[in-house]
Amino acid sequence: MLYETSESTPQRDIFSVSRLNREVRQLLESGFPRLWVEGEISNLARPASGHLYFTLKDASAQVSCALFRNQVNRLGFTPQNGTQVLVQAAVSLYEPRGNYQLIVSQMEAAGDGALLRAFEQLKNRLHKEGLFDEAHKRPLPALPRCIGVITSPTGAAVRDVLTVLRRRFPGIPVIVYPAQVQGEGAAQQIVAALQTAQQRNECDVLLLTRGGGSLEDLWPFNEEIVARAVHASALPIVSAVGHEIDFVITDFVADQRAATPSAAAELLSPDQNEIIARLRLFESRAATRVRQHIQRCTDKLNWLIKRMQQSHPDRQLQQQAQRLDDLQLRLSKAREYGFSQHRARLEALLGRLRQQSPENLLQRLGAQLAQLAQRLKYCINIQITSPREKLSILSRALDALSPLATLQRGYSITLNPLDGTVVRDAQQVHIGDSIETRLGKGFIHSQVTGTKAS
Repeated sequence: MLYETSESTPQRDIFSVSRLNREVRQLLESGFPRLWVEGEISNLARPASGHLYFTLKDASAQVSCALFRNQVNRLGFTPQNGTQVLVQAAVSLYEPRGNYQLIVSQMEAAGDGALLRAFEQLKNRLHKEGLFDEAHKRPLPALPRCIGVITSPTGAAVRDVLTVLRRRFPGIPVIVYPAQVQGEGAAQQIVAALQTAQQRNECDVLLLTRGGGSLEDLWPFNEEIVARAVHASALPIVSAVGHEIDFVITDFVADQRAATPSAAAELLSPDQNEIIARLRLFESRAATRVRQHIQRCTDKLNWLIKRMQQSHPDRQLQQQAQRLDDLQLRLSKAREYGFSQHRARLEALLGRLRQQSPENLLQRLGAQLAQLAQRLKYCINIQITSPREKLSILSRALDALSPLATLQRGYSITLNPLDGTVVRDAQQVHIGDSIETRLGKGFIHSQVTGTKAS
């Protein structure tokens, strides 16, 4: 587009609307980084192209948004009017209408999106710490003596679990440790129930469960304190939270995961019908083996009867009589030997009893007491005499080394009265200096009138 200008009028940079919109678009796209924006979807449009166009609004403002087909196919849910979402978008301008808009590159449900990020972060951190390692997984008891269920006592999950357990094996006792499984304070109650179950030690396996719900409803089972309590449990734990498609952190930490509460009950309880069938099979096998054993014994008895009939009765009686005589002789010898052994043992015990007589013990203790009294008297005399003699020797040695004793023998010590130092050399004093001389008894104060070097 050309514009006429005159020499008196300065040339102006005049924008066309298209150019203006392009400039504004470039300014918006380069001036703003990708943003995370939260709001409610309204005016949702789904044209045949597969793109989504909608308005994102909150209580006081709104903005137009576009989500192109390649991004729509990546969504994990279907956006609807009224859905609260969190979008990542770039600020742009729709040039045909001159309206600024958001080009959405990522969308997630607002509440679940934040929770999902927190879920993944905690999951990755606990996985790195080793809480999911198979080495920590413990086997479940084949036939539990008692099953503990940590859940809401009024929920559908506990009814499903009890129904399945009554159907499969009604003889297993079940203890329900009640805990809130949804909302504020639920995580702390679940941890308290885990601790109570371990302290009471009534069960040998625990089931941590609740029914289905939203991610926010299931969130107590994604709390770190619950995960660490499950990992620290001394009892094996089965986690059955939500529906089959739901996963929570406790599913990864627990010793085993079940898809539903009912599936957990199936996992923990043996089928009594199967056990009865197996017992009947064992009974049938045992009866068959007993019949076979009886038949073998009958056959053997018949064979023995035939042998006995073939043998002469007198010969059998002679052998039995000889064997009886032999047994009587062995019995007599054993009795005599036993009596002699008991007699020798009794005499040995009597000898030991005499040695342990209180009279002998008192005599030995009296002798020991007298000996100890003499040793004590000797030690006391040594302890008193030896230090006294040592003190006397040290006193004499001290007197011999004392400078005062030297003074008593006629020697003296000359001191400088100003600083108390001993004068050992005549050059230490000058004529007119005052000196102090210490004798064996008393002091002499004098003044130097002359010195002489030795």
